[in-house]
Amino acid sequence: MRVVSLVPSLTESVAATAPGALVGATDWCSHPADLDVTRVRGTKNPDLEAVRALKPDIVLANAEENRAPDLDLLRAAGLRVWVTDIRTVDDAFTQLRAMLTEGCGLDVPAWLDEAERAWASVEPASPPLRAVIPVWRRPWMVVGRDTFTGDVLRRLDVENLYADHPERYPKVPVGELNAARPDLVVLPDEPYAFTAEDGPEAFPGVPCALVSGRHLTWYGPSLAEAPRVLRGQLENPMV
Repeated sequence: MRVVSLVPSLTESVAATAPGALVGATDWCSHPADLDVTRVRGTKNPDLEAVRALKPDIVLANAEENRAPDLDLLRAAGLRVWVTDIRTVDDAFTQLRAMLTEGCGLDVPAWLDEAERAWASVEPASPPLRAVIPVWRRPWMVVGRDTFTGDVLRRLDVENLYADHPERYPKVPVGELNAARPDLVVLPDEPYAFTAEDGPEAFPGVPCALVSGRHLTWYGPSLAEAPRVLRGQLENPMV
């Protein structure tokens, strides 16, 4: 089996299950740190010729991360393309299991069973905190409706104030975000790298939780420790 992955979290999923299967990944595929495969540019602009040259048995993609025209061109070249569309934690378990077993012909990995157990043991710890979750600034963009990130936070007692917005990642002026009077602002370190010096100053008087973007937005081996890591970060915001 020769696998090319066009999504960082799917790359990590295969690498943790059968590292020898991966022959190509994007420039943004940062886990595992010692991944040594051919790089095929980014998720939005993959080098299709490089992908084809690797002669993969399967190309792994995601409906949100990758552009449909690129995937259609890969299919037209005779390549098998497996597309995930993960919008909840349950989606992650179901679709990762299918991708790895049916798509890649692998056994169910121990990390996936561990992740399912970790999330099954999560219980409500407190009344939900009303939050905004920026993912970019200049312009400000936040998590909206129907997202994996929103479902992760919902399970950890964080209510997304923009969960009913018509868009999945709406652009919202920072003044409007503050006017929504959130109890908490959740600032991940990716895709925009929010830090203690870059982000919290835009929300005076509101607690800001700096969290791991990988644990908040990636669906893969990080799911196994995400409840513990994220809950610890959410419970200790900057004030």
